[in-house]
This record gives sequence, structure tokens and C-alpha cells, in this order.
Amino acid sequence: MQHATIELRRPTPRPAERWQAQAVEALFELPFNELLFKAQSVHREHFDPAEVQLSTLLSIKTGGCPENCAYCPQSVHFDTPVEATPLMALDAVMDAARRAKEAGATRFCMGAAWRGPKDRDIEKVAKLVSGVKSLGLETCATLGMLGEGHAEALRDAGLDYYNHNIDSAPDKYADIITTRVFDDRLDTLHKVRSAGVKVCCGGIVGMGETRSQRAALIAELANMEPYPESVPINHLVQVAGTPLHGLDPLDPFEFVRTIAAARITMPRAMVRLSAGRQQLGEAVQALCFMAGANSIFYGDKLLTTGNPDVQADQALLAKLGMKAA
Repeated sequence: MQHATIELRRPTPRPAERWQAQAVEALFELPFNELLFKAQSVHREHFDPAEVQLSTLLSIKTGGCPENCAYCPQSVHFDTPVEATPLMALDAVMDAARRAKEAGATRFCMGAAWRGPKDRDIEKVAKLVSGVKSLGLETCATLGMLGEGHAEALRDAGLDYYNHNIDSAPDKYADIITTRVFDDRLDTLHKVRSAGVKVCCGGIVGMGETRSQRAALIAELANMEPYPESVPINHLVQVAGTPLHGLDPLDPFEFVRTIAAARITMPRAMVRLSAGRQQLGEAVQALCFMAGANSIFYGDKLLTTGNPDVQADQALLAKLGMKAA
């Protein structure tokens, strides 16, 4: 299948850097215990270290995406087990949101596999956002690149957060995706900020990047003005049929270092353990909490990747003496 044609344009203006990538890489180079001490010290200045915010993510429209993100089983470019499904009906989404709230989640995130929604899609999603908001949950959506007026329509429906990850360091981006450019990501984030919607933006590690590129990813996020209120750090989940399947897995201590760097450079952000959390095991997750993670995806399905069930998550938090925020 042919890749989509990209229209090159002038880069989105960026603010002056507060964090040089080299300074973030210096954090990665610290002795592990010293890095965790620094991160936990920053964390305690702004958050209760025993609290974790619980979010649930529901895929409201799965598969059939025209993008060629090398990590994603929902792309039409790759032969994966994922089957395309249409946008879910309001009643089904509301049932899922009620179950999430009953299980303790405070934020409900809705993800749709689009390159970017059309106006008619935004109208439908706005109804879903309004419905979920009526339950008293925080609302979040991840729908791809937004057009003019889309962020405002979602805001008016009650959207609290919009998720749009930058995925990688700028110099790694073209190795992962060729159907859009890095500045397309920044353009959507600018639309979200301009509409007054909070930003949820993070990245994926374990995609064959170097430590310097992991540091550059964190620096890119930290230098946003303002930096994202919510920063999901994803551990690559390798899915057969995707180009990144078969890579050597990232060392788990390097993942913990990435969490710590995110906490130190973005002290007031909610740093979330996202995709790949179940692969880390309980001990590594505990280290991530020590490093400053204070949000997890909880209970339901994380798009196409199974998430630990509610009971397992509750048991882990109980072992650690932690509680839902």
C-alpha cells in the first residue's frame, strides 16, 4: 500500500528551551539511587506520594487507520490480528464509563483510530464526551490530528484533556512514521492549547532509540509552554505484523530512568504508566512510582493491548500502601 503524501510546510514556532537535551541526558547518567532520590524529592514537593490517579481508556473506534506508525497494530499498512470496527454507540460507551467509575477510575479516555476526524465525527464524539462528563468523570479523547474548530467543539461538549503524543524525539520520528511529520503533532497540540483544553502528551520508549533520543523526547515535552498537564510514558508493546516486532526489549531500569527524568523536568505533571505496564511486573512498577509516576491506566482495555484487571491493580496498590487519588 502506498504511503500518504506529506505536504511540507514551515515548522511550528517553538518556545525557548528550558531543558537542553544534554541536561536531561545527564539525569539519565546519574547513579540509579541518586536519580530516584532526586525524582522522589521533586514528586513530594507537589503530590502525595501515596496517591495514584486512575484512568480508563476505551477504544471507541478500532483499526483501519491510514497512518503507518511502526508500533501500531491498528494501521492498515500492517497485517495484524486487529479487526476494524465502527464508532461505538452512545449507550455502549456510557455503560463502559459507568463500569470504569464503579471500579474507581476518575478519568475516562476515548480513543479512535483516525488520521484525523471529520466534522461529522467530531459531532458524534462530542455527544460521547457530553455523556461521559454527565457521570462526573474527567474526560479525555485521542482522535488524531484535529482540524479547525474541532478542539473548540470538544471543549464545549465538556472535554477536559486531549491526548496527542509526540511519540519520539524529533530526530527519531521519521524512522517510526512517514505519513505525517513531527510538526503536524505540534500543530494539533497548539489547537488544543488555544481552545483551553488541557494537554495529555507523552511518548513511547523501546522503539530502538538511543538514550540520547529518550532524553531528547523528555526535553521536547518539558520545553512545551506550558508543559503537558498529563504525560503518558508508554513502553513499546511489540505486536506481530508491525515493523517494530522483534526488537530487543528496553532494559526495565532504563524505563524507570525515563519516568524519573519526566518527573524532574515536569514537576507538576501527572506522569502516567501507560501501554506496556503489565509487561514490567510489580517490582518495576513500584520503582516507577518511586520515580514519580502517579497515574495509571486501570482496568479496561488500553486500545488493543490488554491491561491488568481491576483486582490485580487494587492488589498491587494495597501491597504498596498506595491509594486512588
